[in-house]
Amino acid sequence: MQWLNKTHVTKSHRPYESVGGRVTSLHVVVIGLSLLMTIGAYHFSKQQIDTRTEARFELAADQAIALLENRMQKYEDALWAGVAFIDAQGGDIGKEEWRIFAESLRLPEKYPGINGIGVVHFVTEAALQQYLAARKSEAPGFDVYPAHDQSLRMPISFIEPQALNAAAVGLDVAHERNRQTAALKSRDTASAQITGPIVLVQDESSTPGFLFYAPFYEGGMPANAADREQRALGAVYAPFVVHNLMEGLLAKELRDVRFSIRDGGELIYDEHTQSDPLADPTPMYRDTRSIELHGRQWELDIASNLAFRASNSYAQPNVILFGGLLIEALIIAILVMMSRANIKATRYAKELTFELRSEKEKLAKTNRELEQCVYLMSHDLKTPLRGIGGLADMIRDDLQDYFMSPKADPKVSENLQRIEERVGRLNDLSNGVLEWAAIDQAGFEAEPVSLIRTVQAMRRDLDLDRDALNLSSELDYIHVDAPNFVRVLQNLVSNAKLHHDNPSHIRIDISIRVEDGRCVVAVSDNGPGIEERHHNRIFDVFQTLGLPNSTPGSGLGLAIVKKTVEGHRGSVKLTSTQGEGSCFVFDWPLPEAVANRKQAA
Repeated sequence: MQWLNKTHVTKSHRPYESVGGRVTSLHVVVIGLSLLMTIGAYHFSKQQIDTRTEARFELAADQAIALLENRMQKYEDALWAGVAFIDAQGGDIGKEEWRIFAESLRLPEKYPGINGIGVVHFVTEAALQQYLAARKSEAPGFDVYPAHDQSLRMPISFIEPQALNAAAVGLDVAHERNRQTAALKSRDTASAQITGPIVLVQDESSTPGFLFYAPFYEGGMPANAADREQRALGAVYAPFVVHNLMEGLLAKELRDVRFSIRDGGELIYDEHTQSDPLADPTPMYRDTRSIELHGRQWELDIASNLAFRASNSYAQPNVILFGGLLIEALIIAILVMMSRANIKATRYAKELTFELRSEKEKLAKTNRELEQCVYLMSHDLKTPLRGIGGLADMIRDDLQDYFMSPKADPKVSENLQRIEERVGRLNDLSNGVLEWAAIDQAGFEAEPVSLIRTVQAMRRDLDLDRDALNLSSELDYIHVDAPNFVRVLQNLVSNAKLHHDNPSHIRIDISIRVEDGRCVVAVSDNGPGIEERHHNRIFDVFQTLGLPNSTPGSGLGLAIVKKTVEGHRGSVKLTSTQGEGSCFVFDWPLPEAVANRKQAA
């Protein structure tokens, strides 16, 4: 890009400038960085939403399991209440007493999903006739069925409500392995136990169910297994049809998850059916949980449903991506405009002759258009940066509760911090590019500069002690292009501080002398030094050395120094040895009167 300065025209091409309207490396870097920031923001936003949505699914699954476990605990409490009631009756209870007790429980209201509550007695062959006589005195048609060859009988003596469970009265649960195994385990462990999958005799639909036992003993709770076997009188039990239990336990309309249950590999309950209008054929999340439930291991296959999908679908990542790509398109359009304007300016410059000096005003207008394009590009870069930075702040605010939770992933906060750091670095880079491009716009008017005050201001701005930044000068004041001279001096000092490997022992010396009508300035430091092979490269745009224990810069500071000095017909060079510090020396033109007075003295 050839800039027409207010006072002169330069024909030499500067690094990364657009020549003849070509897209340069600088353009590619700016577009690439902006595109990376857009994609990074999209992925970060999507990751945060996915993490939050997954946490909601885990919470919904945990709540469903907790509700199942709590409700089964409530059913267990009802069984133990029955045991306590029988103990209070001395271990011998009749049908009428049990009816009164069962009605006091208010089963349909307080225990939805339960089929009933009853009593199973453990009867030996020797006591069978006495047992039958007692039961028939209460219900003349009572009988124990079916016949089997087990020595211990376990008939269901009575169950309430009897109208719904009449088919179960007299059933000997010892005839079937699952019923018998759970009853004996309950007796021997003195704990509540549930059976493996069975079909209840009172269930006309023949769907999976189970029995829930709580044992009672003669003379209270025995101390060991042998006593329990000898003193066991029976068990209070409750029959369950699984799908009735789940309907009373976990209302589907109150859940955003669906699940199935397997017991010992056998499917006993399944909500993953096409008949469910909210079933999601491709659920967002699915998980398998195993729970220990009163002596049985239940496997739960839990999946999100369409209601969960509807309440956890967000367009935010796509909006970010679309907005970022739109900004990319605007940047490319601006670059095309710049390229076309530059082609036009170049054509005007080639056609410029002494006869066309009257066209100077038109050329100046084109130059101003180019300047506006650069500032427009910088402004359009800052707009998405501010948006992304603000979005990062909002995301951090939204996730404060998550960060404070014990399940918080530290990588989430680290990734958010990385985005904030990169937004800051890209913002600094944008400012540096604008400053680098605007150097030629500065005027060359000389004005007096107090060197002492300038150094004092740099100490304050860069937070340096008096001993850390020293001045040695033959002059108190110099007449120079003050803004650009101070910019060069401050960039060199801040660069020395930025890359120093031991900030507590930093020492920077500025020495100024007059030589052949020019001001010669040397800025030296006691930092880590720079290898000789890097001496020329560090003055190029976007070149950083990545020294250990130093803060990464934008790679524009020394490029600005070189461009400013050479724009004032000066030169800058570096003398440095790795491990022994660095010394940057540049020269600057002085007004002839000042130079002559110094030489005469």
